[in-house]
Amino acid sequence: DTDYTYPGEEAIQRLGKLGASAIRLPFRWERIQPELNGGLDIMELAYLDQTVRRINEAGLIAIIDLHNYGYYAKKQLGSKELPAEALADVWRRLAEHYRDRPKLVFSLMNEPYDITSANWARIQNVAIAAIRKAGAKQLLLVTGTAFGGAHSWTSDLPVGNNGRDLLGVVDPLDRYAYDFHQYLDADYSGRAPECSAAAGALKAIDDVTAWLKANGRRGFLGEFAASNKPECLTALRQMAAKVDASPQQWIGWTAWGAGPWWPADYVFNLEPTKTSERPQMKVLIERLKAKRSSAICGREARS
Repeated sequence: DTDYTYPGEEAIQRLGKLGASAIRLPFRWERIQPELNGGLDIMELAYLDQTVRRINEAGLIAIIDLHNYGYYAKKQLGSKELPAEALADVWRRLAEHYRDRPKLVFSLMNEPYDITSANWARIQNVAIAAIRKAGAKQLLLVTGTAFGGAHSWTSDLPVGNNGRDLLGVVDPLDRYAYDFHQYLDADYSGRAPECSAAAGALKAIDDVTAWLKANGRRGFLGEFAASNKPECLTALRQMAAKVDASPQQWIGWTAWGAGPWWPADYVFNLEPTKTSERPQMKVLIERLKAKRSSAICGREARS
């Protein structure tokens, strides 16, 4: 419990004043729904409600992100213990609760892994159908398996091919985007401060942009980050700029990681020091000032 918190009003207001248009808000499945297929936890839902309300009151879109990697209490989605209907159940309940709140995006699952791409597409479709049946019209963010990395999106992996199988996503309202994550270190995991794979990461954004354009789909860069090394800051700037330069394919981005609870020495910390903004945030502020003011809201639905 000491490692689980929600951003306070001051932290939210700060991002709004810096020019952000959205905040990605992770939450844990086990906390919001302590028993599978059971009711939502009243206290946890109150915390989530309060934070979503504060984000909206600051003029921002709230992206609520089920941050579970395709698991619930060590049970893997798609298994007998955790079928697709379990994910559909929690999202149905959230959709019923939030269907009348327009400045909200549902991110179905953060970075699922060890699930085949074909099975993952099917699981998400079951959840999408439940959300729409509940009457919710919010924009949905769907992911690929293998952690949803842009660098491997069209690759043939042991778990399948996201670029092929995720074309099978079905939304009756056609109001969704693909959520991509992309880091700069050697294995693209975001676990190291170096950015030796920056060139590959930037090429991945170009390749995904081409995939989105060829298939008439939309993307969202949900996670990317850099350390304060000069070459990494350059790559951070270039990655955000690439997304901003293709508004027909990309609806926007959210960078990792903001929030006053991060340790001061965390390499991706976006919180200010006692004297100034961190170099990474200065780069992002440049992009916030340069890009279109509404990255998500203006393109929620196709006409």
